[in-house]
Amino acid sequence: MRLSLAPLAAVALAAAIGATMTAQQTLPKGQMPELGRPTKVGDELPLFDFDAYFIGTWTFEWDMPEGPLGPSGQVAGSTIYRVIEAGKFYQADTISAGPGGAFTLHELIAYQKDNKALSRHVTDSRGFSYLQLGDIGGDLGGIYNIYYDSTPFTYNGHAVRIKNGVRTM
Repeated sequence: MRLSLAPLAAVALAAAIGATMTAQQTLPKGQMPELGRPTKVGDELPLFDFDAYFIGTWTFEWDMPEGPLGPSGQVAGSTIYRVIEAGKFYQADTISAGPGGAFTLHELIAYQKDNKALSRHVTDSRGFSYLQLGDIGGDLGGIYNIYYDSTPFTYNGHAVRIKNGVRTM
């Protein structure tokens, strides 16, 4: 019987890479408090803490489908979330580039923690703006979802309404 060390070396290399990536990246922490036990049906879900999750700089990339806002292709950039008034008002500024060229977004965000809702007014450098309302739901694992729905607007002769979701972890 012949023993090969290649699979063991591959596992060790993967573990080392994983440890390096973990040390270099700071991922957001879930917002469910540590209970010291599995969650139960009667456990209360804490309200989402916008300040703890979003504030700071986020980088992103995604493959955008072709649509009324531009051609298909990869869009990449960064967004900086800042506090205007903690627990209530925020702004976000995005710089990005995609197949249609560079563009920026400016958002004013109002968060109503007790109502589990927020709104944001988005101004896009491509020549349009819209208002979105969002509902926030979550689970006892500390994952929250924000579902946005925008006011309809017209861009390049197309009627547009943006519906999107954000899943936090």
